[in-house]
Amino acid sequence: MNMTSRPAGARTRLPVALGLALAAPLAHAAPADEARTLETLVVTAAAPSSPLHWVTDPRLPRQPVPASDGADYLKTVPGFSTVRNGGTNGDPVLRGMFGSRLNILSNDGNLIGACPSRMDNPLSYIAPETFDRLTVIKGPQSVRWGAGASAGTVRFERDTPRFDTPGLRASASALVGARDRNDQVLDLTLGNPTGYVRASGNRSEADDYKDGHGEVVPSKWRKWNGDVAIGWTPDADTLLEVSAGAGDAIARYAGRGMDGAAFERTSYAARFEKRNLPGAWETLQANVYDNEADHVMDNYTLRTPKPASSMPMPMASNVDRRTRGGRISAEWRWQDVQLVAGVDAEDSRHRGRSAMGRDAYRAVPWTKDAQFRRQGVFSELTLGAGTAQRWIGGLRIDRARVRDDRTAVRGMMMDMPNPTAGQERRQWLGSGFLRIERDVAAGLTGYAGLGHSARMPDYWELFSPDRGPAGAANAFAGIRPERTTQLDVGLQYKGPRLQAWVSAYAGQLRDYILFTYHAGGMMGSSSQAGNIDARIAGAEAGAQWQLSRQWTVGGTLAYAWGENTDEHRPLPQMPPLEARLQAGWEGRNWSAGALLRAVTAQHRVAIGQGTVVAQDLGPSAGFATLALNAAYRFSSQLQLSAGVDNLFDRAYSEHLNLAGSADFGFPADPVRINEPGRSLWMKLNYRY
Repeated sequence: MNMTSRPAGARTRLPVALGLALAAPLAHAAPADEARTLETLVVTAAAPSSPLHWVTDPRLPRQPVPASDGADYLKTVPGFSTVRNGGTNGDPVLRGMFGSRLNILSNDGNLIGACPSRMDNPLSYIAPETFDRLTVIKGPQSVRWGAGASAGTVRFERDTPRFDTPGLRASASALVGARDRNDQVLDLTLGNPTGYVRASGNRSEADDYKDGHGEVVPSKWRKWNGDVAIGWTPDADTLLEVSAGAGDAIARYAGRGMDGAAFERTSYAARFEKRNLPGAWETLQANVYDNEADHVMDNYTLRTPKPASSMPMPMASNVDRRTRGGRISAEWRWQDVQLVAGVDAEDSRHRGRSAMGRDAYRAVPWTKDAQFRRQGVFSELTLGAGTAQRWIGGLRIDRARVRDDRTAVRGMMMDMPNPTAGQERRQWLGSGFLRIERDVAAGLTGYAGLGHSARMPDYWELFSPDRGPAGAANAFAGIRPERTTQLDVGLQYKGPRLQAWVSAYAGQLRDYILFTYHAGGMMGSSSQAGNIDARIAGAEAGAQWQLSRQWTVGGTLAYAWGENTDEHRPLPQMPPLEARLQAGWEGRNWSAGALLRAVTAQHRVAIGQGTVVAQDLGPSAGFATLALNAAYRFSSQLQLSAGVDNLFDRAYSEHLNLAGSADFGFPADPVRINEPGRSLWMKLNYRY
């Protein structure tokens, strides 16, 4: 689905990279304005493109079965995991860090979910295959893309189509698989040298899956998205584009007391770009966006209320989050000195309504409960750009404001007056980093970077808990901003037959925001948020070795560790050690491969503590699964791929997981939700 033009006669090379896919095209950085037509046909993991930067093409088939949402696709990047709840819309975790510690952008705009327990996290509104490029920056090693990105930044991007002559470009894919999985994606662009119209859309559907024991796990979903962009390109250096999009979905959750009955998305955006400006001034970029998430959760559309449950009668909650913002930045270059500077701003409003009875909420007026505002200024400087040794540094200052518009809060038996009604919190936040990158030998690059990020507590930390720290009126009044200082180091080697990389990090978190659950846990009525100090550390590594022209082997390893230094116990919600090993064979048209994923047991837990979404349920067992895939290239335009996941039909569950809901027959004692059993899939890709 690459919308950029290729030189006449250029041939799209599609060798197989099966398993961990640490292929050479992934190991070289591409300019930010170029789409990445990768050689990999079936993606199972990505390698860094440059220090702490991962760039990949989210339109390519992947294993396990191609992703239904953004969080699912991110699992191909070592260090990422997902808080699972059965089926779709898991919550992304990078190096054990969760929520707004991970800055997520689509077309450089924020679309923030509305559910108080993140049923509709930001990635649940993103269809990966409708984007041209996925970029990941690990750690607090950039200040360009917004505040608070202590764990990292994720950008889903669409490229600018350029036409030398009038024409039409089209790409499409279709997927079928186990549990009635069927997906369709279509991307059409009509254009000429002075402009274009691009329309893209997708639909994804699946039924409940069966685990390795043959037991049905409630997990069905149905989604669609559609986006249209109109661009004006009067010359090769100028772009003015306006775009609009919409989407909706339903999703059943085995691990929640309610399901998602609506995930309505509306998006509007505009952007302007000008390149090759006079003198040292290289580019000017500006964008604005208006995104809204209108989410309905209920206990009757996709399930039947249970009289003995905590919600015996039909009920629904409708929440809405509208986020508006924009960004202006410019780049200058003087020989080997490069400077990026800019400003950005964001305004986000949250409101809700709820009622007992089927669809009774529609007659209830909206009530606003929170307003977030932020303005920021940033700058990044590179010394030695294009040379063997590069110093990169950045500074960012933000002014954040949050207002509590709740008139009442939930008490033990009934709603109580809100002691912080109408109050506003204001905070100056500073972030920055300094990194050195050095080419120490042919093909070998080393780097070390120290970053600091200050993060304002988000909606889920200020408004979702029942209580705040001891002595505070509530979480809004008592939760302090979180500050992270982290060291990142690593090495990358790119040789003719061997490619390898290793990265490690160690961080100190001041005022880390921790959730503690009492008397009933996640389904109970007592959650408390507070600040602690913590330490984190970990590493990721990967390698690929080309044994011969047709055979490759490789693997990745990821480990994360965290310690609550105030209480001298493990930090909760840390993923266990994970390894992936692959072997791939590639012929002229055929290819085949195998992927072994092994995860160790996790015994370092803090039972009853976690995040707004999940808590540690106890130790978890290790597991290993084997997946196979194969592909056939009919032509440079038409490819067929297929695979089988969990070949031996193992019954297993991920450590980061929700407990199964009693509404679906899960026991009262917390039990993790099992993953799908043996699953087959087949995908057809076409590009014109």
